[in-house]
Formats: sequence, structure tokens, C-alpha cells
Amino acid sequence: MNDSTHGIRIRAGGLADAPAVMDMLDSAVAWMNARGNTEQWGTTPYSRQPGGAARVKRYMTENAPYIAESDGNPVGALVLDSGPSPQMPIAPAGEPERYVRLLVSDRRYARRGIGAALLAHAAEETRRAGVKLLRVDCWAGGGGELVAFYERNGFTPTDRFLSGTWPGQVLGRRVG
Repeated sequence: MNDSTHGIRIRAGGLADAPAVMDMLDSAVAWMNARGNTEQWGTTPYSRQPGGAARVKRYMTENAPYIAESDGNPVGALVLDSGPSPQMPIAPAGEPERYVRLLVSDRRYARRGIGAALLAHAAEETRRAGVKLLRVDCWAGGGGELVAFYERNGFTPTDRFLSGTWPGQVLGRRVG
């Protein structure tokens, strides 16, 4: 897929992309922390979090990963699955679905529509699979800015949940 508006190309990802995805996750933690957000992903770089590297490897080998590129450089990542993480207190949809398990962009390329392009790609992949429901969960703290981002991209809030003390929001989007 090419997004000519923003010069973003989206391609299938794989294990070779794991270091770039890990770098994006580490920089996202640092970026959030620099803005006072220590609750969403904590303060420890993702690569140093227990199970972080193994999780990224699973994402890149057991799920459907996609990489956004700009001028051949990885600038964002999307991982789709058939449902939410079993570690999260989220009920199954009760129908076939595609689930955004990871969405991250390189903060050096912020405000270029990378997340929106990846979500549009997720909707197209969901539609192509003959599935009508695309869902995602996200952090619902911090005034709801992340929830609002997903709403701007066509998602509707459904269920709220707590994972320990971490407030979450499930959102859905009909694509069929």
C-alpha cells in the first residue's frame, strides 16, 4: 500500500524488523516520559521490560505485522491478530474480528499521518479477510487523548476495563 499524501509505504513485516520495532517502542517510552506520561508504558525502556523482546519476536513471527516506511526507513509498525491478548481482561467479540495488538510510530516522524495510514491499512486487511469488525484496546488515562486518536480514525469506544490499575478502553470499527 502507498499513501501518496504522506509518502508512506506499508509492507508486510517479519523477524528482521524486530530491532526497528523495538527501537520505536523504546523511543515511544522515552517520548511519553519526557511529556510526563509515566503510566501508559511505564518508565523502563521496552527492550528492558520483562518479556518485552520475546513479545516483539512473537508479534513479528506469530501475528500479522506490517511496517510503514518513509524513504525506505521504518517509521511505524502495526500488528494484527484474530483477537485481544489473552493476558488482558477483554471479552471476545462474539464474532470474527481482527485486533490491533500493536500500533507504534517513530516519534521523529510524528504528525505525518503514520498511525492513521497504518489503521487504514488494518481496516483494508480486515475487509480483505472478509471480516467485518476491527478492534483495538488502548490506555484510557491522560485525559483520553489516545482514545480520541482512535475515534478520529473511525473507531467507537465500547468497553472500559482495568488491567491492575491501568485503565483501558476497547474500541471497535465496522469495516464491512
